[in-house]
Amino acid sequence: MSQRIKLGMVGGGQGAFIGAVHRIASRIDDRYELVAGAFSSNPERSIASGKELGINPDRNYKDYQEMISKESEREDRIDAVAIVTPNHMHHPISLAFINKGFHIICDKPLAMNLKECEELVQASVNKDIIFALTHNYTGYPMIRNAKEMCKKGELGNIRLIQAEYAQDWLTEDLENKIDSGGNKQASWRTDPAQSGSGGCIGDIGTHAFNLIRFITGLMPQQISAELTSFVPGRKLDDNAQISIRFNGGAKGTIWSSQVAPGNENHLQVRIYGEKGGLEWCQEDPNYLYFTKFGHPKQKITRGGAGSLSSANDVTRIPPGHPEGYLEGFANIYTDVANALIAKMNNNYDAEKYNFPTVVDGLEGIRFIERSIASSSSDSSWVNFK
Repeated sequence: MSQRIKLGMVGGGQGAFIGAVHRIASRIDDRYELVAGAFSSNPERSIASGKELGINPDRNYKDYQEMISKESEREDRIDAVAIVTPNHMHHPISLAFINKGFHIICDKPLAMNLKECEELVQASVNKDIIFALTHNYTGYPMIRNAKEMCKKGELGNIRLIQAEYAQDWLTEDLENKIDSGGNKQASWRTDPAQSGSGGCIGDIGTHAFNLIRFITGLMPQQISAELTSFVPGRKLDDNAQISIRFNGGAKGTIWSSQVAPGNENHLQVRIYGEKGGLEWCQEDPNYLYFTKFGHPKQKITRGGAGSLSSANDVTRIPPGHPEGYLEGFANIYTDVANALIAKMNNNYDAEKYNFPTVVDGLEGIRFIERSIASSSSDSSWVNFK
């Protein structure tokens, strides 16, 4: 397991936020070496970004097409590529690398629509590619703990699920604010051409949906949604209220908002079954609360008493110390590294790994599209599949 993965990156250059997060996460467990990249859609900025990152000039590319062409010819070619561009470029870049046999680590969402997602799923199968999607909250130890508890039946049959992800940073028209010259992150995230058909629901609502699927394994049957753009002139939703009927009879609700003053990154999930309930909040991520019906609430701490093996396996430091966002990303990167090594040694078994895949990405886009369809028809119930 000591072999380092040769990593390339597309996007994440000067002025980008998420690229630095991915680079840090890839280094935390010393499983990767960033050796190549095309870091911007602007060729000059791409080269300048690569220089700042210490990339060798012969692997510091002006665009991703040059990167694919030249890396494909190298004996020491990259093993995987991290794609950290705005949403609209995820599909074409992923597909181009897949077709040359490179494994993929892609930021969410997977693509702009279901057709693009289905194309990536099929291409990954055809080329036998490992495709990881960085829904980073699935990497948190207490989320892994919650998943194991649900799988073991400690909650019994699940009845109710409530998830929410609330922020306040788009409460004002930040993307067009004259006095600040606009905001790069706000501009592309509220632009349908770059972000896709979902605004808040695509940016953060998909995280809440993904956690529900990851923890419980329940598949939605029908969705009723109301999407709203509260800020005048905003082209995409900044608030979403969604009800879900799951196969098996469970009921769920998701609220996601980027116009809720007082909220920074309030991602929370609550799951209730016939035997007990679970509660977890991303802003206090090292604690999972479990209540057996008729018993006092139990506080399970990351790395502490009551923490299960699935959580302990991805815990690095003793309980009581902060561990969260970057480490969650790192756990996904390390899961992928283990999978890649197994693939290279011809003993890869997809069932052994917990990282979100291209199929999870397809489900996320289906969630967005079905929610938009429901909202457009006065919040009528629409089938998930």
